Amino acid sequence: MAFVEPITLSARGIGLVPLNLDHEAGLRAAAADGALWNIRVTSVPEPDNTRQYIVDALAMREAGNRFAFAVVETATGQVLGCTSYHDIVPALKRVEIGWTWYGKSSQRTHVNTTCKLLLLTHAFETLGCHVVGWRTDNYNFASQAAIERLGAKKDGVIRGHALRRDGTIRDTVMYSMRSGEWPEAKAQLLYLLDKPRA
Repeated sequence: MAFVEPITLSARGIGLVPLNLDHEAGLRAAAADGALWNIRVTSVPEPDNTRQYIVDALAMREAGNRFAFAVVETATGQVLGCTSYHDIVPALKRVEIGWTWYGKSSQRTHVNTTCKLLLLTHAFETLGCHVVGWRTDNYNFASQAAIERLGAKKDGVIRGHALRRDGTIRDTVMYSMRSGEWPEAKAQLLYLLDKPRA
């Protein structure tokens, strides 16, 4: 039995659905909303590579090291982006959250906070994870700020860690949250989601 079993998670009009090839057109449209593949510090697929992106994600799911979700608007089924559990280590009860991106019109809305609430709740309260981690490009300052807003702690920087799509070598900033930190982080996420928007 896989550590992360297929499941659909939903709250506040947002659903996380196991990614499959039926999501290809929706994923391509979400990426086109802001031409996100042109941002050098993200993992967004170019339009022509969307199908391969899904195929690769499904292969990683089969191997047990990544479980990708399509982020959808539950009322319409519109695909807003993608997010994943990855670097899944069942023996340690550890997962990381990443490969996350949303169309431009979903950015700076409740979508990301809702997705993180769903993923963290499932990781800590259903999977029984001891630790949830994140990693991001050292130049992806928006991602770093978003991760820190969740209450995650910065573990450090792995220098010369990975290739970017433009061929440059990136440093990777690592973050984590332990299960004992989750109740306070959850309270903060719920507070942010319930706060009236200006």
